[in-house]
Amino acid sequence: MPVRELFLKVERASTALATALACAMMVVASALGMWQIVTRFIIERPAEWTEVLIRFSLIWMVFLGIPLCFRLGAMVSVDVLYRWSGQRARRVLDAAVALAALVLIGVLIIVGWRYARLGNVQTVIGLEGITMFWAYVSMPVGGLFCVLAIVANWLDPQRLELETAQ
Repeated sequence: MPVRELFLKVERASTALATALACAMMVVASALGMWQIVTRFIIERPAEWTEVLIRFSLIWMVFLGIPLCFRLGAMVSVDVLYRWSGQRARRVLDAAVALAALVLIGVLIIVGWRYARLGNVQTVIGLEGITMFWAYVSMPVGGLFCVLAIVANWLDPQRLELETAQ
């Protein structure tokens, strides 16, 4: 199997995993939101911890959902330039967009890891046993998934945002 095809296969699996985890985080946030409504308005004893976990799951949902957007070509796009360009200019534009996205995600990974390490001493109100590390580490984890998706979109562009644009 050629290296390109192997890389795209690994990327498809990693993006599918990230997307499934993002969907699971949405389910968790929804279920906790419903539980919060039940405890607050029916039982009349609010569960403070649900708000924090909803926030954490939504943060993870966002950072795990971004790779799918990159893979579909819907994250960073320069539609007008792409439509006006010839085939050779499009490849240069694709490379420039991929490079810019990789730099941005690289910064996100570095800063996210720094925040995660610093947040390891910051406890969460309502969940004193949990530190902010678990919220902040979503940035580098999602960023690593994004790197694969950006390179895959450069190797095998999808351009689905152009097909659905009105």
